[in-house]
Amino acid sequence: MNKFRAFLVVLFFVSFNSFACLNGETKILKNGAYVYIDYRGLVPHGHHFLSREFPQIIKQLDSLYRKTNDIDYLSDKGYILIVQKKYDEALELYLNIEKIKPNRYSTASNIGTLYELIGENQKAYEWIKKSIQINPESHNGSEWLHLNILQAKIKKIDDAHLGEFLINNSFGKDVIPKIDLPKETLKELAKSIYYQANERMSFIKPKDKIISALLFELGNAVKIIGENENAIRIYNLAKEYGFQDELVNQRIIYCYQSKNKYVEKENQKLYENIIKVKRSKQGVDVDYVGQIESVLVILSIVAALLLIVSIILYLKWKNLRD
Repeated sequence: MNKFRAFLVVLFFVSFNSFACLNGETKILKNGAYVYIDYRGLVPHGHHFLSREFPQIIKQLDSLYRKTNDIDYLSDKGYILIVQKKYDEALELYLNIEKIKPNRYSTASNIGTLYELIGENQKAYEWIKKSIQINPESHNGSEWLHLNILQAKIKKIDDAHLGEFLINNSFGKDVIPKIDLPKETLKELAKSIYYQANERMSFIKPKDKIISALLFELGNAVKIIGENENAIRIYNLAKEYGFQDELVNQRIIYCYQSKNKYVEKENQKLYENIIKVKRSKQGVDVDYVGQIESVLVILSIVAALLLIVSIILYLKWKNLRD
């Protein structure tokens, strides 16, 4: 029976190998208050803000700043104001902090973010560049991508070349995404794209062409890394944010086909094991053989369903193309 349960666990992960959950990155302020808890993995959802606590947190931060004169409390208040979309108030606060204590990384970074949120991209570029000079490893080393995003907005890069411009690379135009990077470098690229996409999804709802392009490139990276289910989720998020190139539909279909082939391969392994057991005359466990056959049937059904989904997606993509 333990062996049978092991087979069921394998079957479960074939279909749900990358299900997202909380307990990802968290942001904790200096007073110990939690601002958000993120999902684990490379599928961006935006920050899960604990917004009900914000009015009380702001009162605490104001009180602690008056008692200690510690600028970190004032800076944390500014971050809460950004999350509350009180951009003018937050910008005034951070510009004042810059006068009181200049050249702080968080001040420069947040001023840059605020200018971007209100549409002043040139000023945003200058402040984000300054923040990188202060701390090159900031935001998990992804701020080079933030600069590229701002440059794309300033230069008004067209949609056809936006993704390549943002990541300084290309996954090609074929159905199967390809890139000339070592796997570890690709993983770092995926983390950078995830970080920048996740930050923006926290404040910007669909549709947005920068986010849609980031999500499409992230989907490509995640597919090559081998997270098939997550790649499908990310591609669909790209479409939700307005990504319109038909290549995204082709790659979603390719992901389903890859999943189908994987199930077929596992199916074949199980079938070969059954044949071996049946041919053996020693130590035959008839119940166990029956259990394996049951799993084989289930896998066959899963493979058939995946094939049907692939066909439906293909037909939808073909209709969109026509």
